[in-house]
Amino acid sequence: MNDMSRADMLACLEAQREAYLREGVVTAAVRRDRLERAIGLLKTHERRLVEAMTEDFGHRSEHQSLFTDVAASVGPLRHAARHLERWMRPEKRKVGPFPLNLLGAKARVEFQPLGVVGVISPWNFPVNLTFTPLAGILAAGNRCMIKPSEYTAATSAVLAEIFPTAFDPLEIAVVTGGAQTGADFASLPFDHLLFTGATSVARHVMRAAADNLVPLTLELGGKSPVVVGRSVDMQPAVDSIMTGKLLNAGQICLAPDYVFVPRERVDDFVASAERAVGRMYPTLLDNPDYTSVINQRHFDRLNGYVEGARARGARVVEINPANEDFRQQPHHKIPPTLIVDPDDDLAVMQDEIFGPILPIKGYASIDEVLDYVNRRPRPLGLYYFGKDAGEERTVLTRTTSGGVTVNDVVMHVAQEDLPFGGVGPSGMGAYHGYDGFRTFSHAKAVFTQTRINVAELAGLRPPYGEKMLKAIRAQMR
Repeated sequence: MNDMSRADMLACLEAQREAYLREGVVTAAVRRDRLERAIGLLKTHERRLVEAMTEDFGHRSEHQSLFTDVAASVGPLRHAARHLERWMRPEKRKVGPFPLNLLGAKARVEFQPLGVVGVISPWNFPVNLTFTPLAGILAAGNRCMIKPSEYTAATSAVLAEIFPTAFDPLEIAVVTGGAQTGADFASLPFDHLLFTGATSVARHVMRAAADNLVPLTLELGGKSPVVVGRSVDMQPAVDSIMTGKLLNAGQICLAPDYVFVPRERVDDFVASAERAVGRMYPTLLDNPDYTSVINQRHFDRLNGYVEGARARGARVVEINPANEDFRQQPHHKIPPTLIVDPDDDLAVMQDEIFGPILPIKGYASIDEVLDYVNRRPRPLGLYYFGKDAGEERTVLTRTTSGGVTVNDVVMHVAQEDLPFGGVGPSGMGAYHGYDGFRTFSHAKAVFTQTRINVAELAGLRPPYGEKMLKAIRAQMR
């Protein structure tokens, strides 16, 4: 369904909601079938999806696209299908207070589909961040409308074409279009809305959703810090940091955004980064593994960060193993670039970078690091490298972030049994695995009273008297 007006989108939403109500109970068999059909789309159309992502980025590593967008989407869908029955079981809860907990009364939580869930997916992982939320959405028994990013128009067009081959539009509908279409989509009265993208855009999404009191899950980003402890084995740590930073050319909401390194080891970090990049990417311009920045606007923005830091006297280290000339290229590739000890008021230290640029800050004490991190908006991820268990515990307990990976970066997002989400400006709510099933379900409280008239026996109905007072005193013990 392409370039819909708001009226058409609203009609689609109402039709999906009516179909959901007609369906009644959404059985485990129906939910599993929908999950398997989503997996089938990824397997059947993997080549078209990879080619579309390459077209959208100008150049994108095909191996990366298969790994991060196709295979990494199958895993969550399979996980949901495998655990579906267990997730759907009602949870028994304790009955109370006295005297309601006597004589056979029962309490439980039943998980009910919400109805129709809206998904606004971003451009950086346009397939993964469309399909991965479907694991929880479909497992919970919902229907879905999807608005993919206009920045990855080729991929969005393929998504709009392939979904109708496996799903009735009353189950899943794809809406393509530009910024106005996205704004109209966000204003629809969904039963839940998931937005993945920039914090600045999330503010508009939240305002639009507020008009209909639509519950939101916001997956945003921020400046995810890396803390390198003095106990670290530097080269393996930097290998992991640079791998995560340069995946998708740094265009990842969880990418390391700046690194704190003991002041006396900053040069060691820089040399280790140069070795790491040289091994992974001996060339850059024609290297099929090194991804391009998405478009000219972001290319100019990132180069502006570097030039701004250089103009202020920061040490800029461009890692260009083959000494290639990036002034003439058919894409928007930027060499990995370190900015050593930049001033805190520079744009590169204020904005989420979303590119292959990594500021390095030297520190004297871990308290200095914690103070710096805690005086800034809470990030989506935080990373600690080191062998000092006490220091690791200090970093974990004295900082707040959406999630943490220790002695690696980004990888907590790949754990289906861990909730994925932000905190404060980096997001609201979480999903993945069982937490996704819970996010996209209504947890309905059910209390079943015994057939015996407990209220009357306990004196809880007028005329009140001594029995009522005894019940009150029992509750106040």
